Amino acid sequence: MLEPISKEVRVMCELSEHGEITTDTLAEAIEDLCEQNRRLTERVDTLGDVLEKTQDELERLETEKAGLQETNERLRDRLDDCEEAATRLDALTDAARKRSGVNKQRIEELQARELEKGAHLLTETVDHHEVNIDGDHLERITKDDGQTYYRLPQSEDPLERGGSVALSHGDLLPIQQLAQMDEEMLRSTANSLPTRLAAKLWRARTDSSVGDNPWESGCKDIAEYVKASDLKHWIRRQEPGTSETYAKKLVSRMIDAVLDLSNHRVAVRKRTERKNGLEYTERRLILPTGVEIPGVTSGSSELEQAPETAGVHSHP
Repeated sequence: MLEPISKEVRVMCELSEHGEITTDTLAEAIEDLCEQNRRLTERVDTLGDVLEKTQDELERLETEKAGLQETNERLRDRLDDCEEAATRLDALTDAARKRSGVNKQRIEELQARELEKGAHLLTETVDHHEVNIDGDHLERITKDDGQTYYRLPQSEDPLERGGSVALSHGDLLPIQQLAQMDEEMLRSTANSLPTRLAAKLWRARTDSSVGDNPWESGCKDIAEYVKASDLKHWIRRQEPGTSETYAKKLVSRMIDAVLDLSNHRVAVRKRTERKNGLEYTERRLILPTGVEIPGVTSGSSELEQAPETAGVHSHP
């Protein structure tokens, strides 16, 4: 199919038929057409460049949009994680606050029991408004160390140390604190069986009313000791139904607990022994002679002067 003749060409043909156009005129017309064609070509090229740049810019914007969407999704995920973490922290804070309140009640209950037994407790460790004691008064005394203590009125020092320092619950070793607790409080305070057994073992050493005491008197630099083999049998007596294999595992865990809770006042030594003609090495948990145990003193004498009474506090 032939392309349509342009308007200029038709006009030129008509003029040529009538003899009104010359060769020069025709050449000028062709030259004008070439110039128009050149300008149109440049225009097309310019529009092509603009279109290409527009497409590049569009692709860049699409890429940037995708990046922003990805960043937005990542920030939303992070926000969800932060909100979840904040919720978890709130729950932990509430749990810690509740545990703190429960522990404070346990300490106050233990302090009340110790006061009723005749203990003298540092005033800074006792909230006398909250301690629930028989009667309605706490006496405040000053001892020769310059510090003040609470006691029940006219209650003598339970350790019979006269004017020496009376220990508060917080002054005791952790194992001493646990050993003072009854079975119910010990179980609620210590979740670990080796820890409870360590407390019971210490109590057996210091409280003759317990009865089942595996400790033996030592000599030279050892005040008392207990054999690992004896501890295994002792554990099975304390925890009926415990297998021999599990009791053997508990011995190691309980020894570790005793070392930790006593702040390493006790130690572990190995000793070679002979049985049925065979030698074997056995661990011993020992309490060295002269080791400092809070509340245990040697050679101390009572002071003739009684502690000075600093005041009496009514208990609400």
